[in-house]
Amino acid sequence: MSANYSASNITVLKGLEAVRKRPGMYIGSTGPDGLHHLVYEVVDNCIDEAMAGFCDTIYVVLEKDDVVRVEDNGRGIPVDIHPGEGISALELVLTRLHAGGKFDKGSYKVSGGLHGVGVSCVNALSTWLEATVEKDGKKHFMEFRVGETVAPVKEIGASDRRGTTIRWKADPSIFTETTTYNFDVLCGRLRELAFLNNGIKIYFRDERLTNPKEVLFQFEGGIRQFVTYLNEGRKTIPEEPVFISGERDDVQVEVSLQYNDGYNENILSFVNDINTKEGGTHLEGFKAALTTVMNEFLKNNAKLLKKMDKEEKLTGEDVRAGLTAVISVKVPEPQFEGQTKTKLGNTEVRGIVMSLVNEQLTLFFEQNPRTIEHILEKAVAEAAARIAARKAKEATRRKTGMDSFGLPGKLADCSSKNPEECEVYIVEGDSAGGSAKQGRNPKIQAILPLWGKMLNVERTRIDKVINNDKLQPVIASLGTGIGKDFNIEKLRYHKIIIMADADVDGSHISTLLLTFFFRYMPQLIEQGYVYIAMPPLYKIKHGKKEHYVFSDEERDQVLKTIDGKADVQRYKGLGEMEWKELKETTMDPANRKMKRVQLTDAVEADHIFSTLMGEEVEPRRKFIEENAVYATLDV
Repeated sequence: MSANYSASNITVLKGLEAVRKRPGMYIGSTGPDGLHHLVYEVVDNCIDEAMAGFCDTIYVVLEKDDVVRVEDNGRGIPVDIHPGEGISALELVLTRLHAGGKFDKGSYKVSGGLHGVGVSCVNALSTWLEATVEKDGKKHFMEFRVGETVAPVKEIGASDRRGTTIRWKADPSIFTETTTYNFDVLCGRLRELAFLNNGIKIYFRDERLTNPKEVLFQFEGGIRQFVTYLNEGRKTIPEEPVFISGERDDVQVEVSLQYNDGYNENILSFVNDINTKEGGTHLEGFKAALTTVMNEFLKNNAKLLKKMDKEEKLTGEDVRAGLTAVISVKVPEPQFEGQTKTKLGNTEVRGIVMSLVNEQLTLFFEQNPRTIEHILEKAVAEAAARIAARKAKEATRRKTGMDSFGLPGKLADCSSKNPEECEVYIVEGDSAGGSAKQGRNPKIQAILPLWGKMLNVERTRIDKVINNDKLQPVIASLGTGIGKDFNIEKLRYHKIIIMADADVDGSHISTLLLTFFFRYMPQLIEQGYVYIAMPPLYKIKHGKKEHYVFSDEERDQVLKTIDGKADVQRYKGLGEMEWKELKETTMDPANRKMKRVQLTDAVEADHIFSTLMGEEVEPRRKFIEENAVYATLDV
């Protein structure tokens, strides 16, 4: 590094160079999330046209070689020469940051992409990009290479339609991990957008397959249908979701809500179709109004009021138990916390949402007294469970089986206190636990054996969860607490590894544990701390050589390479493995195989967990029938 520091050391990044230099600043990452974000940016422009009332049909197509094509029937990006810049508006929005119609209030009343960096980023991070605009009876075309203009926009013919088509190929020198799009991940976002914009048609087609598949997302019921989808397979109160809507001070509000027979809340909030995962003022307003309304109705219900402790009121936690809700607001000038747009900051929105929900929900409950009676019964029971859970929490450390530090007696803890290097194996059964203890690295690897039938938390209140003797050791070992008391900063291990037998019982235990993590500790999955161990299925011996293989296909491939007789051992469970084998194949970081549990689509995950782990049989049967073709059987 030179000691000379002068003007010549100052680098000026021109045009889209800044995006290519620091792509993560604009799209979050250069991994799969960032790759899919390219599609979202282009589709969001189409949605903005829809919200402005000029577009009702969008096509998203995955072509061969992972080329993406997005078409809409909106007004079409302007192609005339910009008076200030001297180039076509099409070239301007595709090659300049902070250029677009979103800054002109006359063009878009509301918009998701207010930073104006969307489609230009896609251009910057693509090997090539093509734009076709059809408007005013003419068809225009423009081509780019690595964000640079190949030639000015040109008219290529006549057209009787209107709209914009963007085609591009992601740059593999930027997206070094992968340039392959995940159909299911994109499905989740496109389905969400269709729910949030009732009536819009979004066609999604995958042409990479030998037999291309296409789905159509169109929901006339809007967010009411969204709530119904989220609650599929559950018993609900009321039968049809409540719908609240209104507009004040140019802020449009839509809320739909419905209770189910579960105990977890599932509230999704959106601003201008952007998923505000961290909430914000619109969510605060909704929660405050719901709690106020419920307590007001409880005051006039003498029977249920008697079941409450004196001077005690229903908390937000009580009234949201088993609640599914979608909140969607359209704000002309939203103030988000950062480019990621995960939390709304507009203070005025809180009051607008609060007053609308208060007024319309009160009216609904006055007109439907049996519904509010059932919901209040659920909330009062939840208040009792909350008090019981608090008492259970206070008593947890006094329970037998806990040492002086509040850790389970069955836990073989590691000596390191650095969570970043520590990992805990949650092991099925004492037998496998014994082998795991022998095979572990005691400095960084802890072993927690589980025994007996695991609780299905999908059907259980939180007080039962806290008191469950199978889950208590897991909660105590991780150290984070659960539910609203969860604190990721207290996590004792940054790798939580589920190690179960490769059979039906093992899969069941793994699924029950994942259900528990998803419902009560979702941050563990969201932040990538949960793993599934992959013990070998077979050991193949040939002379003095041993091969461990993890699938039937791998077994067959190895056997093809062996001349003569080979001894093939099928492991039916972890308990059959010697501790040295378990260490070598499944626990040694240098050799082991693990699957990280990822949450690519939280909405769809919630839907699947509810379907498969809930009490309703018919939705589960339907899911199995539709997905049986993808299953593999071990016989």
